[in-house]
Amino acid sequence: MSATMDATLSDETLIEMTLEDAAAAFARGVTAEALTHAFLRRIETYNPRYNAIITMNPEALEEARAIDRRRAAGEALGPLAGVPVVVKDTMDMQGLPTTAGWHFLSARAGGVDLIPETDSPVVARMKEAGCVILGKTNVPILSATGTHASNSWAGPTLNAAAPDYMPGGSTAGTATAVAASLAVLGLAEETGGSIQNPASAQGLVGIKPTFALVPNSGVVPLAGSTRDVVGPIGRTVRDAALTLDVIAGYCAEDPKTVAAIGKLPKGGYAAKLSETALRGKRIGLYGPGWRASPLSPECTSLYARAQQELAARGAELLDDPFAGTGFAAISKPISDKYQFDARGMECCPYDMELYLRRLGPSAAIRDYKSLAALTKAEDPYAEGGVMAYMSYLAETAFSLKNPTLPPPLHDFLSAKEAYLEVVAEVFARHKLDALVFPQMRDELPKLHSDGVINETTVCEINIAGMPVVTLPAGYYASGAPFNLVFVGQPWSEAELLALAHDYEQATKHRRAPVLSV
Repeated sequence: MSATMDATLSDETLIEMTLEDAAAAFARGVTAEALTHAFLRRIETYNPRYNAIITMNPEALEEARAIDRRRAAGEALGPLAGVPVVVKDTMDMQGLPTTAGWHFLSARAGGVDLIPETDSPVVARMKEAGCVILGKTNVPILSATGTHASNSWAGPTLNAAAPDYMPGGSTAGTATAVAASLAVLGLAEETGGSIQNPASAQGLVGIKPTFALVPNSGVVPLAGSTRDVVGPIGRTVRDAALTLDVIAGYCAEDPKTVAAIGKLPKGGYAAKLSETALRGKRIGLYGPGWRASPLSPECTSLYARAQQELAARGAELLDDPFAGTGFAAISKPISDKYQFDARGMECCPYDMELYLRRLGPSAAIRDYKSLAALTKAEDPYAEGGVMAYMSYLAETAFSLKNPTLPPPLHDFLSAKEAYLEVVAEVFARHKLDALVFPQMRDELPKLHSDGVINETTVCEINIAGMPVVTLPAGYYASGAPFNLVFVGQPWSEAELLALAHDYEQATKHRRAPVLSV
């Protein structure tokens, strides 16, 4: 590589790089190998402080060279080919450990490594698209909190946008890697806020897709049968949309994705992006009909500004369209101690059994019974454990006793049906195109506090299986990001992305963080 070409890959070149920027670099002769080298240098500089990536991919440079050979041969390649990305630690990647943030499952922390024999479908699809996977990112133990990764065996992850504040969880590492421009984009996974929260906490775009749009087999589950979804985190709507194109759709290994057949948009998820998408659209606003939890004064002020920005794009705004519907009453917090609705997570032991079986015959742990024996000293379901809240759910006892059988899930199914019925009725009656809420009700908690992220949509949309696009919309006076969520009915990702793109291009609220070493 010439000195001139090397100069085009200065650290400044990588900051806020988009897929469009990467394509332009490749077009002017930059190789995927050179781009990968540049990101690896940036990781070497900043990752020790921010602790976003916990397992590097030793094959990254060779994967980049393979793309360069294909490009040099004139092969037509997609928009992600040669682009450096990261994936969440919980997503199986052949030959690399999946630790779930738990010291029992990491040889580096004195435990045993789970080394999958095959890639998870989403990782396989990213590889097939030609992505260069730089590494796997940090998570809290078993992805069991949506606020931080502070209890991970690998140590805490910092928020690149606001280091004194929580990074969001459980996909903290992916969000930090993307926010800090240690990768162009990354994969995240959500059961209860784990895409929305970290994307919002770090001023990023996240897509929490409709349940069953993207396969989640080969991903350490919390509720793989009922709530878990995989989606992208990026810095722009277009990048997130193009990534969703890669990972969405039917997968024979994950039969529930049969529901996605016929639901993918013609031309892909970026096809409808425009700067006039909000014109004439009817947008529902946050209010007590959705959830009887008020916004903080500063959040209220930022949300009011966002409403003005939406109206300026030609959107028609409707106050609290869920008023009088009984929607807010469907929620069933676990207890006074756990003020969130975990219905659907009762299947975790069963889903973990399925996950462990998939690892392959050489895996150190191959069923739930063996996992429970290995980790009995820190039983996650016991009082004080990271998943103690699940023991309050009536059907969890069945799963713990019978991990090879799916639980009946009566409460979850009842809640899901109720949510979807009210949402369909409200959207039809008010002729709504989307809901737009603040993603959080107040600013982020401080990093070393006992605070949690107070979101607006997590339990409802995860039980209902509805899609959400999280989008930067400004900053609190403290510097903590303020994000909106665009919420729609199932399978409406393309429409939500179009609305979000219009807002994004008109406001351009996201700004690159200033990092330190």
